[in-house]
Amino acid sequence: MKDEQARSARTGGRPRQIETADIVRAGRELGLRNLSMNAVAARLGVSSTALYRHVDGRWGLERLVGESLLAELDLHDDPADGPVPHLLSTALQLRAFLLRHPGLTSYVQSLFPRGGGGRRLLAAAAGSLARRGYSTDAGIVLSAAVAAVAIGYAATEEVQRERAGELDAQRRGAGEALRADADLGEAHRALPTITPDAYARLWLGAAIRGFVEAAPPGRPVDEVRAALRAAGEGQ
Repeated sequence: MKDEQARSARTGGRPRQIETADIVRAGRELGLRNLSMNAVAARLGVSSTALYRHVDGRWGLERLVGESLLAELDLHDDPADGPVPHLLSTALQLRAFLLRHPGLTSYVQSLFPRGGGGRRLLAAAAGSLARRGYSTDAGIVLSAAVAAVAIGYAATEEVQRERAGELDAQRRGAGEALRADADLGEAHRALPTITPDAYARLWLGAAIRGFVEAAPPGRPVDEVRAALRAAGEGQ
């Protein structure tokens, strides 16, 4: 109450007026990783109560900022690409975008799609696969599977970037132990050095080829589920 009165006094007895656009701007400046009602309110010079006139708590605030970021993601789609190169390109673009916006990975992992930005991306992904022979429901399922793997890679890389300083020392220690290991040393020394981008491309490509093999263009979702179930039960 005292804080609200003090703010009112500074603005001539009237609380500062904010708009939804102000909340989005402040939230993006803070970043999703540091986002909170109190942090946004402090940045705007208002009480957290004032934010509730525009957002429904923490989830509403996350959705407002997260969807504003997703609205800027435009995935390039080369019509000449078949399903595998198209999905690989999409996965790599998604990974790169998430890594440019720390905290967004956690946002899309928690629940997707939450709002208009996510629905737009899902509709675009399904539409791209429809042009390659998939039904809309199969396109949604396949796109979601690819996105889940790409998001998982981005999440791991984001954590590693956050802890880069301490991880470097730990990696050196782990590498030295591997090289000295009687069973693993020789094989470890023979392994090639590979960049994170090249590593992601290799394994995302392998996963996507498996997905498309299980869900080729024209195969109904029920048949995809049945084939996957049979493969799992056969192991």
